[in-house]
Amino acid sequence: MARPEFGPTERQYGVTMLRELTEPEAGGFGWGYNGGGTSAAAAAILADALDLGDPATCGIGYATYPEDEVLAQLREDFCDDVLSQLCDHWRLRRSVVLRWSLAWYLQRGIDKVPAAVRDLPPLQSQA
Repeated sequence: MARPEFGPTERQYGVTMLRELTEPEAGGFGWGYNGGGTSAAAAAILADALDLGDPATCGIGYATYPEDEVLAQLREDFCDDVLSQLCDHWRLRRSVVLRWSLAWYLQRGIDKVPAAVRDLPPLQSQA
């Protein structure tokens, strides 16, 4: 099994993963504050990291319906805990998003978690 690379999306070696995101109708993506742009960014980041598919159709999207209640709360807590704290330049590894998500599910006693969270990449200290 190939080790994950530490690039923009932290995917397997030799795999290029590019997603073109449509700017949300309610505005663009944002961070460094907690608002609509931050919610849109959180939906895109979480949908990608958790392999949920298109944020607009998987239930996590901001200003899209129907919303999945659990995914919508995950998105908003990710905004508050992570994205609202970021400055102009930042990098967020996929493994960080997955581990944050796992902790979020565990704190709420939710057993049904996305497959990507169940199959976390190994910690670098254990490699």
